[in-house]
Amino acid sequence: MQGNQRRVVVTGMGTVCPLGLQVPTLWQSILEGRNGIGPITLFDASNFETRFAGEVRGFILLTIWTRKRLAGRIGSST
Repeated sequence: MQGNQRRVVVTGMGTVCPLGLQVPTLWQSILEGRNGIGPITLFDASNFETRFAGEVRGFILLTIWTRKRLAGRIGSST
């Protein structure tokens, strides 16, 4: 390789978003024209002006990142 060129290897794809937790689910939602926006249900939003968001339902942090120390530093609203 010449100069500062580096090689990149993609070993997989993943997603965490309101439309799906797996690439096939996300892609199907996009094809069907869905959006992931809706009423906030994961906490009491009554004290906020905005009561809708793109919540990621069904996402359990420790199933993705099994290191508890890392999971403790990342909140569901990150």
